[in-house]
Amino acid sequence: MKLLKLVPDNTNIDFVRLRGIAFGLTLLLSVIAVGLTVYKGLNFGVDFEGGLMIEERFAAQPPIDQVRTVIEQQNVGDANIQPIGDGTTLSIRLPVQSGGDEGATNAAVKKVEAALAAKFPGATFLRYSTVSGKVSGELVRNGAIAIVLAILGIGLFAIFRFEWQFGVSTIVAIVHDLLMTLGFFALTQFEFDLNIVAAVLTIIGYSINDKIVIDDRIRENMRRYRKMEMREIINLSVNETLPRTVMTSVTILLALGALLFLGGHVLRGFTAAMILGIFVGTYSSIYVSSSLLISLGLRAEPEGGAARPGRGGIENAERVGPRN
Repeated sequence: MKLLKLVPDNTNIDFVRLRGIAFGLTLLLSVIAVGLTVYKGLNFGVDFEGGLMIEERFAAQPPIDQVRTVIEQQNVGDANIQPIGDGTTLSIRLPVQSGGDEGATNAAVKKVEAALAAKFPGATFLRYSTVSGKVSGELVRNGAIAIVLAILGIGLFAIFRFEWQFGVSTIVAIVHDLLMTLGFFALTQFEFDLNIVAAVLTIIGYSINDKIVIDDRIRENMRRYRKMEMREIINLSVNETLPRTVMTSVTILLALGALLFLGGHVLRGFTAAMILGIFVGTYSSIYVSSSLLISLGLRAEPEGGAARPGRGGIENAERVGPRN
């Protein structure tokens, strides 16, 4: 039986040749992502902002202005309304109710539910959730700390596992992945809640897994080919790990695609973040993290001696160990 190969064995793509364009594109996208995040802001969910969130399904797509007017007449505070999916389901976010206890929350939910059902026949209440302002502040702080500690821990691991250049390039690539994710949520205004924090941490985990595999192969080839130039070592290493990278990405995307279409709107933001993370993480592993090693001055050096510049090409390389 012939094995499925998404990438031919003799693949030899010159990834490093495009590193200048990749660095410029990375910088541009990062600036745009930061600008979007600052200018538009993130659509924080109840987990982070605190308050009451109600989901209501209507028989047909309702006029949002009319829905807002009906809710404001119930004296439950200003409503932040966002369509979900095809627009027949609305996410209605309200401030923390006076008193803040369960009784006040239940009373507000019943008032909104009854008013919408009377105004829009066929309207159906789906669910509600509530978080106090104090708890939401703690969640924001803990979520940010978790992400920062994950990035620093990964960078320190790369520094101690390889050389400092690997740690710096890894941190730069992961920060790029994080900025792309924040920019995406600022642009789309998908709800940013604890599920998205979990998605961000998962993206970081996926990205670092791919980066460590490539970095390990680069380190291995630096010892195996003592006369090869650094750009050729990086190209060789990325091409050698490319089949694994592509296969891993494709299989994960298949699972995420099913989750995106069949998982419902509750998981749509999480799944969208994960799909974006696969593309962004793969790009940063190949074009940012690996190519940045050259700019950071990493050189292949034989054991016990200074680096010997090679004339280029695998045929001029000196093998110092068995090939896996």
